[in-house]
Amino acid sequence: MNAQAHSQLPDFCRLPRIAAVCGIMQLVVVLVFISPTRAEFGGLGAFAITSAFGQWLALTAAVVLCQSRGLLQHVRPVPAFILASLLPAVFSAAAAWLMFILDDTLGARLLQPIGVLRFVLSIALMMAILSAVMLRYFYIRDQWREQIRANAKASLQALQARINPHFLFNSMNTIAALVRRDPHTAESAIEDLSDLFRAALGDENAEATLAEELQIARQYLAIEQLRLGTRLRLDWQLAADLPMQIRMPRLTLQPLFENAVIHGIAAMAEGGEIEVVLKHVDGQLQLTMSNPLPPGNPTLGHGHALDSIRRRLALYYGAHASLTESTDNGRFSIQLGIPNDPAA
Repeated sequence: MNAQAHSQLPDFCRLPRIAAVCGIMQLVVVLVFISPTRAEFGGLGAFAITSAFGQWLALTAAVVLCQSRGLLQHVRPVPAFILASLLPAVFSAAAAWLMFILDDTLGARLLQPIGVLRFVLSIALMMAILSAVMLRYFYIRDQWREQIRANAKASLQALQARINPHFLFNSMNTIAALVRRDPHTAESAIEDLSDLFRAALGDENAEATLAEELQIARQYLAIEQLRLGTRLRLDWQLAADLPMQIRMPRLTLQPLFENAVIHGIAAMAEGGEIEVVLKHVDGQLQLTMSNPLPPGNPTLGHGHALDSIRRRLALYYGAHASLTESTDNGRFSIQLGIPNDPAA
């Protein structure tokens, strides 16, 4: 019950949330002043005074809502919501009373026609309604964002699970072909495969650095090269300034190499060369990979792996990453671009 009550109240202790409360209050002040039914309060001077008073109330409400989240953690959700809505109203009523006294003391008497009781009660009621609306809005917004994050993580893990068995089956077939012909090499390949899967599955958050991704790809290619021999040739063109510690979805690069091997090199009797160009340009990692295409249906089989990777990139980077493909002069190419910062 405690966790449920605590989650019912949004966190107003963060600076962006406090700024949002101040912005909402200023919007209320603007709406009041542009309303055709409002009384004439004296133009820009009155607007500035009202804005300053509104920001005072907003900061008071933000502080009260910040503190009440911890104080009401043992209260059931509905009473906690009601109390959290009323507490800013009480403090705002006290602030309104002080404002009325200050107005009278300084001789401005701007609030005297309204009357102290009406002024205090109207401010308290306004803050109670506004607090309730903000509590509900930010609660729903926080729950929506948590659901988006949970769905993204679940989808990412599901997509990873679809790639891993595919890789395992192909690797085991490679090792099986070596068992009778070269047991020592098969044993070494099993050790490589064990190390490879330990690296691929060791992170429960399904992330890896660029260095780890390149290592996974190299281990996969080493296993495949045992099977294909000189038919599999590699041309690595890696820039010297690559940010090896940037993070990305785990198993982003390896399926691209697997795609090139299975649907390109292995499908051709003479094999071919995979060209890999990896560079860092304007805060973005850019990968270009190409492989020869077999005759007949040259692009058959490439779609599933690329679609899976596109979905993983979209979940991790949003619209800031790209994966495109092209065919030219008998070669299939992919162009991958990902930012240094997932939130960029």
